Amino acid sequence: MTRPILLIVDYNLSRIDEVRHLRDHARDHHGATVILVRADPTEADRSIADEVIDLDPLRDDFAEMGEKLLGDRRERIRAGIVFSDNAVHSGAELLERLGVPVDASRPAQGAFSKYRYRLAEARVADLLRTQRIMVPAFAEIASLDQLRGFARDHPRGFVVKPTAEGNNRGVVVVRPGDDLTAVFAEVLPYLEGGVICEELIPYRREYSFDGLGSLAFLTEKISALGRYPVEIAQVLPARVAEHERATLERAGRQANLLVGQCDGPFHNEIKLSDDGLRAAVVEPNRRPGGMKIWSLARWVYGIDLHHRWVDAAFGTAAGRPELVPGCSAATVLLGVATDRSFRPGDVLSGADPFADAVQVTAERLGLAEGELTATEFSWLSAERRDLHAVARDNADFAAQGCVVLRGGRTDIRTVVHALRQAWSDALDRALRSPASLRKTR
Repeated sequence: MTRPILLIVDYNLSRIDEVRHLRDHARDHHGATVILVRADPTEADRSIADEVIDLDPLRDDFAEMGEKLLGDRRERIRAGIVFSDNAVHSGAELLERLGVPVDASRPAQGAFSKYRYRLAEARVADLLRTQRIMVPAFAEIASLDQLRGFARDHPRGFVVKPTAEGNNRGVVVVRPGDDLTAVFAEVLPYLEGGVICEELIPYRREYSFDGLGSLAFLTEKISALGRYPVEIAQVLPARVAEHERATLERAGRQANLLVGQCDGPFHNEIKLSDDGLRAAVVEPNRRPGGMKIWSLARWVYGIDLHHRWVDAAFGTAAGRPELVPGCSAATVLLGVATDRSFRPGDVLSGADPFADAVQVTAERLGLAEGELTATEFSWLSAERRDLHAVARDNADFAAQGCVVLRGGRTDIRTVVHALRQAWSDALDRALRSPASLRKTR
């Protein structure tokens, strides 16, 4: 009997383990062959799929070319998954052409381009405002004069960011009195792909509305303060009151409507007012959240969303379960104590700075054995990089680690801050030689 095909369209390289997890479930539970489509595939890509097709989802003719390359297997392609921002529109269009169920491709452009999403918001601004959802003023810019013009119109501050970049790359918060020439220089590398200015959202707290289909949960985001508001941790479950939960869910579902999400995954980043009655969407995403958010959900709620995604794609997903937290968990981004050149090879063989940091954190917080456990750890790059002690984007971190907290002795957010401090000391102790501490210039 001919095996059915699961088509996976693109993915971010840092998520290769997730693709492998999807593949294993498709093989084991659906007897499927897995075909991966991505640009310039490597041996690593070929190791996680039965077949890899070299095709760039950013090509204007991606869907047309993909249909031609896969047309002879159309009858066997029973399910499809789009797993990257770059492919969110073109990948959905390819699946539509192949007759595979997928969320609509046309509105998906708003889940790739921040500018297109703001345009979609502007078209229904009156409706959103009646739901107490802020619609920030925005403008696409291509010159220093345009940046200065936006600054004049928004003297209290604003944000400048690329229209289509992830991981907080290129995001700069502009405050009154900041040097606009320096700001423009920071976003200059992204100008070709598009840069926008947005009115500053005056809400301090940030969450994400995460899930798959109608299954949803709230994740709390912890961000750095100051000029570079990069995320430093994701926490589950989010600590919110019922009226705050209602506000965040209302904003998250409206974002899903605007980008066409219906059955697939979503990760919508949302800011919440201090009174919990108002919200603003930072950006929507039609994919699982990064920073191991679906792994956090597995530990906290006991549900494997990757398995459920594959089952939903094949049309066999079970009824929606109730999500009841059994513990709390966090993914924490881990940096360096001083500006320095760093690569994981600088760490002494056999040293485990993350395990050491988790142990020190548990001791400092008076936690019993087994209450705080390390569940995952990974270096963000094997290459030598110049890292800033004050991270400017997520590329300035050395590693990320996940922890699970059981019991009620302390709060997971307290653990996050204590762990980051303990990590800096543990990493310094584990370094091979003082040469690795040299400052960047």
